[in-house]
Amino acid sequence: MSASLTSLLYLIAAVLFILALRGLSHPETSRRGNLMGMSGMAVAVLATLVHAGMHASGYLLIVLGIAIGGSVGAVVARRIAMTALPQLVAAFHSLVGLAAVFVAAAALNAPQAFGIGTPGHLYVESLIEMSIGLAIGAITFSGSIIAFAKLQGIMKGNPITFMGQHKLNATLGAALAVLVILFVATGAQAIFWIIALLAIALGFLLIIPIGGADMPVVVSMLNSYSGWAACGIGFTIQNLALIITGALVGASGAILSYVMCKGMNRSIINVLLGGFGTDSGGAAAAAATGDRHVKHGNAEDAGFIMKNASKVIVVPGYGMAVAQAQHALREMADTLKQDGVEVKYAIHPVAGRMPGHMNVLLAEANVPYDEVFELEEINNEFSTADVVYVIGANDVTNPAAKTDPKSPIYGMPILEVDKAKTVLFVKRSMASGYAGVENELFFRPNTMMLFGDAKKMTEEIVQSLDH
Repeated sequence: MSASLTSLLYLIAAVLFILALRGLSHPETSRRGNLMGMSGMAVAVLATLVHAGMHASGYLLIVLGIAIGGSVGAVVARRIAMTALPQLVAAFHSLVGLAAVFVAAAALNAPQAFGIGTPGHLYVESLIEMSIGLAIGAITFSGSIIAFAKLQGIMKGNPITFMGQHKLNATLGAALAVLVILFVATGAQAIFWIIALLAIALGFLLIIPIGGADMPVVVSMLNSYSGWAACGIGFTIQNLALIITGALVGASGAILSYVMCKGMNRSIINVLLGGFGTDSGGAAAAAATGDRHVKHGNAEDAGFIMKNASKVIVVPGYGMAVAQAQHALREMADTLKQDGVEVKYAIHPVAGRMPGHMNVLLAEANVPYDEVFELEEINNEFSTADVVYVIGANDVTNPAAKTDPKSPIYGMPILEVDKAKTVLFVKRSMASGYAGVENELFFRPNTMMLFGDAKKMTEEIVQSLDH
């Protein structure tokens, strides 16, 4: 196949990727968006396979790689629980970063295969692109491993900080810039691998001080990094599909990160270099509660209150995801609607452990899209709600974000559920949220705590509504 035809197929793939992003921007079109993205990737792979520069030995390696990777992907996709999607995404980001490192190493050792020079005499522009792709890819690889470990519970979700951390990161960043300049000037393999190792270390150090509550932003930022890494390597090996796809992923990930930070009233720099809460902050918040008491009830109490309500707003959170309670929640909502109760769902942009986590779970349970509202759309309705049913959310409903300047979450926009007549809060215990801050909502006079597993509690409420 001619190079021009290959470029045309890559362009068609790029258009499909753009249409995929457009489709994924709304739940109603997300399935079509996924199909567009899959189709675009199929076209891109096909264009690569029939490219005139391919050799017979290359086909065997590609087919073998597709077979191994496809088999692993199929097994993971079938077995993965919806609650584990955030850590799965983080793991995939690490693989993208590692792939960028390997491709850069291949280009450095066999530049003639990519038309970027000969060993020891690479084009300067190729060395620049290669070093940037290498550094971003290595940072993405190690940073994603830390994100995966925190989301999976292998590491504590609290920020891990130490004296002089920011100075160390700044020093490593400056050293990385100097090494890139030296690599471009010399093309030395030793400097190449030092850049890789230094970038891996920097990736670890950049992510460990970030708290679990900031994980949605971290996931989207790592997504952006993986895109820019692919884009940089695409320039190195002169692959149009990688350049376009990487730029799309990088730009969309950056925009999503901005949206997430806006939803938290925080800057991206603050999130990446700071941390969202500390062990001491959480301890202080817990200690400050003193002998305050909470009002607690059971499923029958909740069912009675809901049955006599005219408007119920549901606020899902990570606890719902862990308990896999979305189907029981849909059943409860359907029962209430049959009794003439208006039901809506309120989604905070950082609810869960990845962007859109709650939307995905509700869509899995076939919750109607027109009943799901974002924070800006629903916040002014809580004062008109008879009941708010908080199922597993915590930090995103904490009034301390508005009232306590000393709180680590101060300034973060929250779902103002405290304005409702009654708040039914489903939670396993009085433990603080992922940010390590105790929720002031627990102690409000209009709040009733429903302690227990979110799925079991919701199922029991459904039974009480049917009686």
